[in-house]
Amino acid sequence: MKHALIFQGGWQGHEPEEVASILARILEEENFEVTVSDTLTTLENEDLTSYDLIVPNWTQGTISEQQLTPLMQAVAAGTGLAGLHGGLGDSFRMETDYQFMVGGQWVAHPGNDGVTYTVNIKDENHPLTEGLKDFIVKSEQYYMHIDPAIRVHASTKFPVTYGPHQTNGEVEMPVVWSKKWGQGNVYYCSLGHVAEIVRMPEVVSLMRNGFTWAARRNENI
Repeated sequence: MKHALIFQGGWQGHEPEEVASILARILEEENFEVTVSDTLTTLENEDLTSYDLIVPNWTQGTISEQQLTPLMQAVAAGTGLAGLHGGLGDSFRMETDYQFMVGGQWVAHPGNDGVTYTVNIKDENHPLTEGLKDFIVKSEQYYMHIDPAIRVHASTKFPVTYGPHQTNGEVEMPVVWSKKWGQGNVYYCSLGHVAEIVRMPEVVSLMRNGFTWAARRNENI
């Protein structure tokens, strides 16, 4: 049996506790033994390399060097890292090393919540998106600053709503990506503003695929 750690907290607008419970249930359905923590001290008090997968679900906030360093070292040693929305893509805004590991950082959601947009699946045959088709979401549309090293598995188009970004023309923005950090697999999905969005069948499938893929150590992307 594989072991996963979810640490949840930070900005409460993303419903971290409820989302963490959904993610834990997905993992348990995939035969993971799941530990859920509501404190970052877990990162400094446990041997993180004993986990096959770590799932940050912590929007904004701050993290100490004593907490961040073992997290990054565990992923580099082969522990998978996976998460969604601001829980992984907008954590610890001052920690550029963390953003380097994740592969991107949230910077805007033009139109805020309630924007209707399309998620385009890039490769239906990839393990991360297998069987999924393009689908519509009504939620926040995340504009990310991204690492050119990421591999994009799903994307969306900007602009959808009015704003000064419109004058740049059409932009294809990653929604789902993967990358490596040392020996560890990193998986990110920008969907999941609140629990209702995380419960969407497409998002559940994306996270299920992402969790199982990221936990496979040393697998090519």
